Amino acid sequence: MTVAQAVVKFLANQFTVDRIGTEDYRERLIPGMFGIFGHGNVAGVGQALKQYQVADPALMPYYPGRNEQAQVHQSVGYARHTRRRAAFAVSTSIGPGATNLLTGAALATTNRLPVLLLPSDAFATRAADPVLQQLERPDAYDVTVNDAFRPVSRFFDRVSRPEQLYSALYNGLRVLTDPAETGAVTISLPQDVQAEALDVPVEFLAEREWRIRRPEPEEEDIRRAAAAIRTAQRPLIIAGGGVHYAFAVEELARFAELTGIPVANTQAGVGVLPWDHALSLGAVGSTGTTAANALAAQADLIIGIGTRYEDFTTASRTAFQNPNVRFINVNVAALDAYKLGAAVPIVADARKALVKLNQALSGYRVGAELDREVAAEKKRWNSTVDEAFDVRNSPLPSQNEIIGAVNRAMDVRDVVVCAAGSLPGDLHKMWRVRDPFGYHVEYAYSCMGYEIPGGLGVKRAVLTETARGAADRNVVVLVGDGSYLMMHTELVTAVAERIKLIVVLIQNHGYASIGALSESLGSQRFGTQYRALDTEHHTFDDGERLPVDLAANAESLGVKVIRIVPGKEMVADLEAGIKSAKAAPEEGGPILIHIESDPLLDAPSSESWWDVPVAQTSELESTRSAFKTYTEHKARQRPHL
Repeated sequence: MTVAQAVVKFLANQFTVDRIGTEDYRERLIPGMFGIFGHGNVAGVGQALKQYQVADPALMPYYPGRNEQAQVHQSVGYARHTRRRAAFAVSTSIGPGATNLLTGAALATTNRLPVLLLPSDAFATRAADPVLQQLERPDAYDVTVNDAFRPVSRFFDRVSRPEQLYSALYNGLRVLTDPAETGAVTISLPQDVQAEALDVPVEFLAEREWRIRRPEPEEEDIRRAAAAIRTAQRPLIIAGGGVHYAFAVEELARFAELTGIPVANTQAGVGVLPWDHALSLGAVGSTGTTAANALAAQADLIIGIGTRYEDFTTASRTAFQNPNVRFINVNVAALDAYKLGAAVPIVADARKALVKLNQALSGYRVGAELDREVAAEKKRWNSTVDEAFDVRNSPLPSQNEIIGAVNRAMDVRDVVVCAAGSLPGDLHKMWRVRDPFGYHVEYAYSCMGYEIPGGLGVKRAVLTETARGAADRNVVVLVGDGSYLMMHTELVTAVAERIKLIVVLIQNHGYASIGALSESLGSQRFGTQYRALDTEHHTFDDGERLPVDLAANAESLGVKVIRIVPGKEMVADLEAGIKSAKAAPEEGGPILIHIESDPLLDAPSSESWWDVPVAQTSELESTRSAFKTYTEHKARQRPHL
């Protein structure tokens, strides 16, 4: 068989196995393959997929996408919803087809989510040299554009000879299934090698199981952590995505309820506790709740579980103001366990560590004073959100009102998907979630354009769940006009496959998030509005609004569109539109709901900060004033290791 045929058949026979408590799991590791074909892969991977489609359609299902980057986003959305137990492969041609994957690869690796990338490459034999779309470098002739994948992949290899295929795939899948190492796995396949014949050993094509490693904590680490917790007066848990990936939400709830320690969450950790749980403080950090940030400021012990402590979580290292604060970090990756100079790093699976901590802390509980403070801060923040969600419609609704309407219209098991702009921060602090799978916001890379393809990936995972007998979920994408314009092409994929993806498109005529940030930094929303060029002053800030009709754009792609007409009933009409979309048949294809908003109405303050430098000297008074505020915040930064 050819190298490409061997790749496809090998991937079809790989399985993930896992055990959570007494529950065993075994499913296909690579449930399907995305691909866009060009001269680099049409006779290689493309031929192999077609051959197996004819012989055995279930062997490796193929899905055509409309953009290579978007195909990676689909795979990432699928991988996150399946808790990193499965990932799609993506095949591309050489040149631009390959480099279109780079942003997706960086997103996957930054989010620690698995995806298998199979970009084609120039001729290994150099028989045709330089081939169309080949990069030539006079100083390094063995370098191709695919070498750009090295810094954004967790694993990279190039199969320059057919015999190298075995070690490339084995080692690539080893990284793909490792919770501490996973991310983008890139295996570069020269176009001539893909089509070469190879005598493949039978054992290479046999079924193989990849067990997800869930390491136990060291007993001494648990003992030291328990001792530190028992002596703390104001402990706080910060729960991240690692809690979800370890299937540790029930054990976390048990830990919090046993000890009385309140829980704040990162973006990836939303849903670890229901929003109205007595010990759930909600989001922490720059886009956090005032409740979580008030407790974080005074905490003398932070227990980080499955978090990588990015700058939004730590409010650029201003969140923790107690001079005696210490950190206990539980993480499957040593890189994260040792962050912030952890007093006790626990390199272990989050669930297994929590089980041990619950045993070690039997009989311990925080004081009643902390209980009262948690309740008071939660009440204050909940009232703030209630007010933000209150319907005013004057003359256009705020993004807060829109988020509130969408939240009310969705059921407990439904999933909201978002990624970039002002929406993720507003969702982080205000979205009220009760289901661990109900919130999917890509914020490690915060990639504009992720929303629709990522949401489609989530929906594919939901359809797989439903096929196994699980109750259905609706997937609702929230996206601004800026992100929509960056990558809406996978709506065509949803139309082709008749997949019901619900998209709420918020039209605010620009980049609301960066506009607000720009204004706060003294740059007066420069370059953040969609307006016509004023040629006299060469500015895009003061011209007429562009006559862009994004609802008509979606309709032209075959999407059913619900337009929310400006007026007094916009928010009520939005709720009705979402309920109508949810009631539509699953095979009816995607539905987009278009609504305009007022971009100048901000979300409630988190009473926190994010470090974005301001020009130290400027002729603009607005910038000079912003720099004065910046230096005041900067003085509160803590030199955590």
